[in-house]
Amino acid sequence: MSENSRLVYSTDGNNICTTCKKPFRKCKCKKEQSKLNSKTALRIHFEKKGRKGSGVTVISGLLLDKKELRNVAANLKKHCGVGGSLKNNNDIELQGDQKIKAEAYLRKHDHLQN
Repeated sequence: MSENSRLVYSTDGNNICTTCKKPFRKCKCKKEQSKLNSKTALRIHFEKKGRKGSGVTVISGLLLDKKELRNVAANLKKHCGVGGSLKNNNDIELQGDQKIKAEAYLRKHDHLQN
């Protein structure tokens, strides 16, 4: 090949996942494996800062995709009987001090170990 040309297409096998035998762009093995190997801790805490005195329970570190996270947030709000929201950084906020109820729900539904 000359210096000015570049490779446009290759039939090399380097772009296929060894686990599922699909192209890397369609492979989900790496994403699932990274979720399992991640050492991100689930954190449940109560926060009042910047909320004019009314506090919220913040749940962060859940390793779920956006759809599952929305589902868990909706079920948590129903379980606790409060309002809340799902923030862009994948934090679930529940109105009021709901740490104990949230922890019980997450343990019951296997999102929290021990």
